[in-house]
Amino acid sequence: MDEHTKKMIAPIIITIIFVLYYTGFAAACLLIYGMPVIIKLLFGIIPLILAGVVIYALLTRINEIRSGEEDDLSQY
Repeated sequence: MDEHTKKMIAPIIITIIFVLYYTGFAAACLLIYGMPVIIKLLFGIIPLILAGVVIYALLTRINEIRSGEEDDLSQY
């Protein structure tokens, strides 16, 4: 296994866990009976936005690992 591949395993696993959690939470909020539709949409959209942010952070981290910038503090 490549050195870069080993460093990408943990962020990918954590991202999968968070995306599954957020999408499951969004689905659960949309399936609640008796809530107004606007609240269902609000509680359903926010976790999906957070899942998108987590995916964006993963892609950024993968680019950092591939370019060799593992230590962000060295830039400052």
